Amino acid sequence: MRFEKWQTLGNDYVIVEHAALPFELTGARVQALCAAHTGIGADGVLELSRTDEPGFVASLRIFNPDGSEAELSGNGAREAIVYLRRAGWTDQRQFSIRTVAGELRPTILSDTTCRVDMGRARDEGAGEIAGFRYQQLNVGNPQCSIRVASESELAAIVLDGIGPVIEHDARFPNRTNVSFWAELAPNRIRARIWERGVGETASSGTGACGAAIAHVLRGGDSPVTVVLDGGELEVDVGDDLHVDLTGWAEPVYAGEMSPELLARLASLP
Repeated sequence: MRFEKWQTLGNDYVIVEHAALPFELTGARVQALCAAHTGIGADGVLELSRTDEPGFVASLRIFNPDGSEAELSGNGAREAIVYLRRAGWTDQRQFSIRTVAGELRPTILSDTTCRVDMGRARDEGAGEIAGFRYQQLNVGNPQCSIRVASESELAAIVLDGIGPVIEHDARFPNRTNVSFWAELAPNRIRARIWERGVGETASSGTGACGAAIAHVLRGGDSPVTVVLDGGELEVDVGDDLHVDLTGWAEPVYAGEMSPELLARLASLP
């Protein structure tokens, strides 16, 4: 059973092809694959399936390391998109893939970089939570974006303390991703991300989108450069909240699961 491990800005995923899997992916199996010491170790699993749907190269399912399925991941999607080109699923510069959140339309810019049309975000209102003002958005998945006054205030936030509180707040029945951000310039922000089902991550594509949209809604300029722990992403936010996300992705290694690992995975519910 062959797999590849990919990363972008320190956010890593295991990529598998559905047709090669000897079993269905379940929450327990995803957890075992993502385990750092007894599995491959990753921030999630990407499962790619071929499709006969006109105009679509593949269907993509995205799993968090806790076994839950995510509607969308900007970083995971870019990894899958560049993988599809390298693995020969398509030679087109522009194509579409299907996700739980809907259609994504990437444009390949180089061997490692693509721009992804993420569709139109939804502004779901503002409020106050845990002493912070927040902007709730949906970019294919839920995003709670919180502006703070300065980089120093951002750095001082104990994210593993406040992140779970906001993620599991009752007003977010499906839980939420959380981004704290500070303005560096009219078109540049610094962000830290608490990802639903993952924890604090070095980067998040959809988290960067949520923070960038919140910045633009407050009068910031677009496109927005979002500076994350793992590096930078560019988010172009249109007047109608149409979002394009640009960034790179690269393979870490390819491998083959051992018979022992496959047997252990097959034994799980």
